Amino acid sequence: MRIRIVDAFTDHPFSGNPAGVLLLTDADAFPDDTWLQNVALEVNHAETAFAHRLPEGAAADWALRWFTPAAEVAMCGHATLATAHVLHTTGAHEGPVRFATRSGVLVTTPAADGSVTMDFPTAPLTRLDPPDGLARALGAEPLTVLDTGPNVGDLLVEVADEKTVHALSPDPKALAAHSERGIIATARAEDPARGYDFVSRCFFPNVGIDEDPVTGSAHTALAPFWAERLGRPRLTGLQASPRSGRVRTELRGDRTLLTGRAVTVIEGDLLV
Repeated sequence: MRIRIVDAFTDHPFSGNPAGVLLLTDADAFPDDTWLQNVALEVNHAETAFAHRLPEGAAADWALRWFTPAAEVAMCGHATLATAHVLHTTGAHEGPVRFATRSGVLVTTPAADGSVTMDFPTAPLTRLDPPDGLARALGAEPLTVLDTGPNVGDLLVEVADEKTVHALSPDPKALAAHSERGIIATARAEDPARGYDFVSRCFFPNVGIDEDPVTGSAHTALAPFWAERLGRPRLTGLQASPRSGRVRTELRGDRTLLTGRAVTVIEGDLLV
């Protein structure tokens, strides 16, 4: 089987968010979960995506699962983008792709410019009182705290400004106590003329990721939050990790469209 490393939410290598992508040859089922987890640990990126083709007439075209080096996750945007990119660039699939996942059927649509748009469920946001110890663990005072629902599993935390987001240096062990997966820290863009409307950083200690480079699933929560604040359904988010990346979002009620590009940087044979 061919295994690839793809940088997602970027148009040039060594930026965005790297994901492993493995197109499985068995069209009937996934291998044993232990094997999947071991491959993800060996790849050692924020997620490795495993996909196999579904029979003709099924409700989706491909089955898709995502694993971090430590655990399986319910939804992953950048590894979905990476998988769609591999399917299109290798000729394994043409046109829109329907993926059967733990979060339902997710559809990706390629564009002529090489970008891919993903149709994901919008995260339901529920306002919460700031938990005791969150400000200390994050290293900044939260202005607003929201639960993002079961698919995302994070706390969305608004902080004072973009400079505060860039300066965050949280305590991962302390953050782990505050949500199922982790924390999305966000603020309004200081200067929208730079090409983005809001900024974020994502910390996921509970799945073995101290900081994620660019997180598609987080933008299913960021999109409705900032669409309401800014009064526009179409926005661009900058995830300000060291690798950085941009995600174009469009809120459509209970669905959120996420658009980005991807680049394959490594391709090889899996020998086990």
